[in-house]
Amino acid sequence: MTFSKFLTRSFLLVFAGIGAMWFVKNKPFLPLNLEHKNEEAVYQTAQDSSEFESKKDTASEVDRVRQLFSKGPDRLPIVETVTYSSRVAWLKGRPAWLADYASYFNTSRHFIARSLNGKNDYVSQKVSIGDRFNVFKKNLSLEFHLKINLSTAKMQFFYKNIDSGEEVLLKTYPIGLGRIDPHSPSGCLTPVGKFKLGAKVAIYTPGVTGFFQNRKIEMMEVFGTRWLPFDEEIEGCSDSARGYGIHGVPCHHDSQTGVVSEEKALIGDYSSDGCIRMLKDHIEELFSIVITKPTIVEIIRGTTE
Repeated sequence: MTFSKFLTRSFLLVFAGIGAMWFVKNKPFLPLNLEHKNEEAVYQTAQDSSEFESKKDTASEVDRVRQLFSKGPDRLPIVETVTYSSRVAWLKGRPAWLADYASYFNTSRHFIARSLNGKNDYVSQKVSIGDRFNVFKKNLSLEFHLKINLSTAKMQFFYKNIDSGEEVLLKTYPIGLGRIDPHSPSGCLTPVGKFKLGAKVAIYTPGVTGFFQNRKIEMMEVFGTRWLPFDEEIEGCSDSARGYGIHGVPCHHDSQTGVVSEEKALIGDYSSDGCIRMLKDHIEELFSIVITKPTIVEIIRGTTE
């Protein structure tokens, strides 16, 4: 090889290296399970991708939520078990209803119903004297944190004891997220940052209608059975809180059989208008726990943040 040819090849290698470094540095963010696919590809859902399957997260197997409702020795320290009585000192002799217990202990009736019924039944709230159920400890300063990773389409659910500073992982949920948008700071229509959940929550049942995108719809067909809205921006938010929230996947009610089916394939998928989607059982569980306590939602782009 002549010296001139050697010099030419050296320059080409140098420029190729510079170009590769520029591409890596300026590559737009895409969620983990999508970043290796081209623009014309049909995006697979996260749970179907081989990369997702190879990254088993032991945290996703954690489920301490059931211990919130347990009346046994494995009960979590932020709850206590009470015995129902129609006469309680804090009402000064007035008959106490389940709603009074919920208000006094700052615990939702849905939460009490699940503990009372011993199963995922948030509707049946019939109580008799001597029945036992769990409530949040009255004088405990408590808040919940929801940490969402856009790369893995997972949401970690923590409680935090404000007095002690203890933070405990309760459960990790698979979720659905906003459509891919390489021009968005987050890489999809779901924003990043810290938000606070609001109080204008909603429960949707068959027959409940409303307006969405200027048309009247059955709300379950879009939002599933529960709605938890973002209320305000706290820190590092790429968009306003307005219009975003956490809700169920679309559900469809069969009036003939009474069966409610859900679009489970949307979990792990990037196809919403920016909201976070959850399975029906998961959103109803989460709803029952967080609606009476301060709850922070933190959304990050990837595992390195």
